[in-house]
Amino acid sequence: MTAEILCVGTELLLGSIVNTNAAFLSRELAACGIFTYYQSVVGDNAGRLKDCLALSLARSDIVIITGGLGPTYDDLTKETVAEYFGLEMEMHEPSIERLKKFFAQYNREMTPNNAKQAMMPRGCTVFSNNYGTAPGLAVEKNGKTAIMLPGPPREMEPMYREEVMPFLQKKQSGKTLLSKTVHIFGMGESQVEHNLGEMMRNSANPTIAPYAKEGEVELRVTASGQNKEECMALISPAIEKIQGEIGEFIYGIDVKSLQNAVVSKLCEKKLRLATAESCTGGLVGKRITEIAGSSDVYLGGIVSYANSVKIGQLGVPEHILERYGAVSEQTALAMCEGAAKNFGADIGISTTGIAGPGGGSEEKPVGLVWVGVYFKNPVTGELAHRAVKLNLARRMHRDEREMIRYIASSNALCEILKLFR
Repeated sequence: MTAEILCVGTELLLGSIVNTNAAFLSRELAACGIFTYYQSVVGDNAGRLKDCLALSLARSDIVIITGGLGPTYDDLTKETVAEYFGLEMEMHEPSIERLKKFFAQYNREMTPNNAKQAMMPRGCTVFSNNYGTAPGLAVEKNGKTAIMLPGPPREMEPMYREEVMPFLQKKQSGKTLLSKTVHIFGMGESQVEHNLGEMMRNSANPTIAPYAKEGEVELRVTASGQNKEECMALISPAIEKIQGEIGEFIYGIDVKSLQNAVVSKLCEKKLRLATAESCTGGLVGKRITEIAGSSDVYLGGIVSYANSVKIGQLGVPEHILERYGAVSEQTALAMCEGAAKNFGADIGISTTGIAGPGGGSEEKPVGLVWVGVYFKNPVTGELAHRAVKLNLARRMHRDEREMIRYIASSNALCEILKLFR
């Protein structure tokens, strides 16, 4: 069984919002064993939407449409689908009653145009919206199915999981697709393919596909089988082989991000972290504190942009700054040690560098970054104290300064994980 994703909204075409719905639905459909070969985006125009719908249903069994179910004049999805299938629109009484209760609950006036959200194609299946006002729905005719979901992810995602997934599972082909993602940092996409090219080309089930991200590479290992257990039996040996080839660059399997991996590892080891940042301006701390539970392991950080702060708050010796400069191995080492001792942390991490666009020199060019790590093992007493030199300039990035800062913060996070390899 095949499905196609069709996202409706002129704001998507203009780039005003990011289309996260397609990524979510792709993952969820694969988990149900439903294959997706095409995705489309169309603006709020009935004629173009009808053309896209006809094309989608000509090549797929199911089309899932997000957006265009609201109360305004340009919300045309239901009406267009009903016209395509030759179905009349009629009031769905449970939906209109639900709408009335919703507005009464919040003591708000229900304007007449809101009733439009309760108008449905005759004979459709209606999906309740527990997080908004627009119900979802499915129309089935001549072996084809059109599923319509609200556009906002906070409404669409729970509706899919709670109501659409059970609806689709009754239709699935009997096959399950399962994917595991190998997260790689410190090795570019071309190098990953060079090391694993033969394996990637020759693997049919599971398949192995690379995806490049900002400073990272993901390998999606996907297997098809009768159930999840059969899929895992195919995936596990492939991941073991990948780990055998490039294991030193792998920071996790199915983790959301580097910062997730760091917080998880620190929680597991019951270790506390402090940061000292110059060129990254607090970005390392920001990324760590994005993760729930980070308060258990992250004590705090100092943004020591000025040398006076490096000296006064982190205890960096003045003679080191005078002799070696703020962007140096010696300063990075002093900063991370100062952070750890200042906060009473087990681990101190530091960043100092030249993010540009100005400030570089022949000796210290834009993109030069030092990352310092200080770790006194509370069990063994062993001390790890090192600094890593990075050259992050690419000279082709449209916003190189932010790219340098972001990749520097990623390297800092990765250096924490290296302590436990």
